[in-house]
Amino acid sequence: MHGMDFGRLAFHDFDPSADAALVAPSTAKAAPAVPGLRVAAIDPELSDTDAFCEHYDIGPDVTGNCIIVEGRHAGVVSHAAVVVAGDARADINGIVRRALHVHKLSFAPMEAAVELTGMEYGGITPVGLPAEWPILVDEKLAVRDEVLIGSGLRASKILLPGSSLAALPGAVSLALRRE
Repeated sequence: MHGMDFGRLAFHDFDPSADAALVAPSTAKAAPAVPGLRVAAIDPELSDTDAFCEHYDIGPDVTGNCIIVEGRHAGVVSHAAVVVAGDARADINGIVRRALHVHKLSFAPMEAAVELTGMEYGGITPVGLPAEWPILVDEKLAVRDEVLIGSGLRASKILLPGSSLAALPGAVSLALRRE
């Protein structure tokens, strides 16, 4: 296994046979197809961005928060993921709403996000989401050498190249922040 230190964490290449319990089931299934994906166990109590970054000495600008949104258009409800850096906020009601071509957009309720993704709240990741969901990736993350994201569980994190994040099925890289 190839290892890599990032901040105060030691990541290793994802091994489906050894690491399946370290990530959500849908993430474990999708991870082998993602180039450069590495995983590391963390303290689940430190999974939230601010506590995680402080404890593990990692800047929030290299972390990607995955937000599940719920859109409505002509009475049809659809879901999508938005991945934005931990030090930024996506323009949900402007840029994201227009990119998803919906009239109304809101954050998906926690219970719905957990049920629809099969992942733990606070650990939701774009790796392993339902295939029909669009994934909007902030262009500033897409060009980074390394991006830290959730694993589907609060007890670990994924490290991957920004290009791999932007190449996930259904992913589109665009400017998600209002400058």
